[in-house]
Amino acid sequence: MLKPFHTPDVIEAGCDEAGRGCLAGPVFAAAVILPPDFHNDVLNDSKQLTEHQRYALREVIKREAVAWAVAECSPAEIDKLNILRCSILAMQRAVEKLSTRPQHLIIDGNRWLPFAIPADTVVKGDATYMSIAAASILAKTYRDDRMKALALDYPQYGWDKNMGYPAKAHREAIRLYGPTPHHRMTFRLLPEQQLTLDF
Repeated sequence: MLKPFHTPDVIEAGCDEAGRGCLAGPVFAAAVILPPDFHNDVLNDSKQLTEHQRYALREVIKREAVAWAVAECSPAEIDKLNILRCSILAMQRAVEKLSTRPQHLIIDGNRWLPFAIPADTVVKGDATYMSIAAASILAKTYRDDRMKALALDYPQYGWDKNMGYPAKAHREAIRLYGPTPHHRMTFRLLPEQQLTLDF
């Protein structure tokens, strides 16, 4: 069962990202402040849920959260700054969009950058704390929506199914048709591609 709080008695927001390992599309992040009495037996790390469960929970989270927000970093920003910095930046942008300012943040993972609000990182936090799990669901579903929309203009890449991840069919489409403006050019788009960029 997921834990309600990492730091009790403060306004705490959970943060997570989606799309870090993709070859195409933005990285999305979400921040969620849940009420002290929030409980849901289905809520879990988004990767452990079905698509139907994620979208159903998204509506519950949006309805019952004290505050929630979603933000992103574009492929161009990822190419300029690198994916780690952009994952953190997207989470910081989501926090800044919250209608209620949190007093403390809990971040999924083990990396963070200095920010105006105190924070703790939690490895596998999306499988430990409810607010991080909620953030993982929002980040995942809103990013999936974006990739499905982009797939309408670029159907050959299968983004409505692979969401921009390095599936075999996605890499083969890159080989046949080349990259799009939505691909991350600093990533190894093809397995044999050699990159010399310094991260």
